[in-house]
Amino acid sequence: MKPTSHQFVEHAAAAQHDASLQAALGRLNRDARASRLHVRERLPEFGALSDAAVEIKTHSLARLDHYLEEFERNVSALGGTVHWCRDGEEACEAVLEICRARGATAVAKGKSMVSEEIALNDHLARHGVDAIETDLGEYILQLRGETPSHIVMPAIHLTQDGIADTFRDHHDTLDSKRPLGEARELTDEARRTLRGAFLGAEIGITGANFLIAETGTAVIVTNEGNGDLVQSLPPVHVVVTGIEKVIPTAADAFTLLRILARSATGQEFSSYTTFATGPRRAGDADGPEEFHVVLLDNGRAELLAGEFREALRCIRCGACQSVCPVYRSVGGHAYGWVYGGPIGAVLTPALIGHDQTRDLPEASSFCGACEEVCPVRIPLPALLRRWRERSHRSGLSPARSRAALAVWGWLARRPVLYRLAMRCAIGALGAMAGRRGRFRWLPLAGGWTDARDLPAPEGGTFMDRWRAT
Repeated sequence: MKPTSHQFVEHAAAAQHDASLQAALGRLNRDARASRLHVRERLPEFGALSDAAVEIKTHSLARLDHYLEEFERNVSALGGTVHWCRDGEEACEAVLEICRARGATAVAKGKSMVSEEIALNDHLARHGVDAIETDLGEYILQLRGETPSHIVMPAIHLTQDGIADTFRDHHDTLDSKRPLGEARELTDEARRTLRGAFLGAEIGITGANFLIAETGTAVIVTNEGNGDLVQSLPPVHVVVTGIEKVIPTAADAFTLLRILARSATGQEFSSYTTFATGPRRAGDADGPEEFHVVLLDNGRAELLAGEFREALRCIRCGACQSVCPVYRSVGGHAYGWVYGGPIGAVLTPALIGHDQTRDLPEASSFCGACEEVCPVRIPLPALLRRWRERSHRSGLSPARSRAALAVWGWLARRPVLYRLAMRCAIGALGAMAGRRGRFRWLPLAGGWTDARDLPAPEGGTFMDRWRAT
């Protein structure tokens, strides 16, 4: 998809006034945290598993070249092919060449954020190849001409009524008066509609949650089973994924799988966990005739070599998005590219350029919730601060912001004057707020009061309270 991250401020302002979006995000706020906490509490060793996951991913990234080469050797030994791609254009061309070699015009796709990153569907469509999304959320968004708003729950920004309207608009050969008021009715209709796409596809494309170096295996998790159909029914299976997904062993994969679903959807395990290892062999009941893995760099190697490499530990669970107060206020589309929320605010500047994305690291309250829920302990607030520091040093941050920080810095180096200024500010704001105790509008705070009230300070400064204890 075409990045519009430089328009974050405008996107966020519009999102905060979108009643339908706010209703959908309210459901995420209500449900995600409770289900995730419940399922974690049922696994006492979750913390130890997270520690092990950090070690696995850190070790894999430190020896990424070794494990990628081992993965390629094992894929090749089984009759598969690995395609190395420096950027999205090369990856799209690699997939297109596979389609052309088979004369394919119909492709069934499983969920793949990397394919969104490189705009694969658009590239295939321009060359006469029709790619149909088979993940229910992705299918709904394809009908609407929209992009995913969440890593795990791509259509979380939509309400059930909105989805029903989409089906009525696009499944126009069906009875216009058919009932679509229940989730089961929507899923049954999607299942019937997509059955032909599974059976008629000449190529199946999936992403990968993990790549296992020791066996040349691609691992995916789904809750709908569409991934199994996509990679077993068509004669060709193509995996499109990033180079950072490789890990050493199958045992490592099972460690990571134990924390993935618990962090992503609050499940103990996803409904379907599928290991794909090469093309069909003699005696296999099903499986593809060809197995291809398209490995994408697209800025990841550069990220690996720099101070943001810890972001590559991400296992795409989306937990940081689900708990982030900024994400839950504006949704994923406001971030203007594939990856939203805290992990997007770290990854996107690295992958598409800091100059286009300088507002994203500013979209954080630094409450620390994202780091607290991250199953691979990525220090997201610290990484966001590094991007902010870069913005300040390079002059990308607004002049008003730099001036405000300069004033604050001048005061902070003069403690007596700083405390006096804080007392005066707190007293003045408290008097201005009056009985309401909050502001609906305040000069220099429009970014806050435009969508919510700003509580007035009360009870004196922190130092005053500290002295009183």
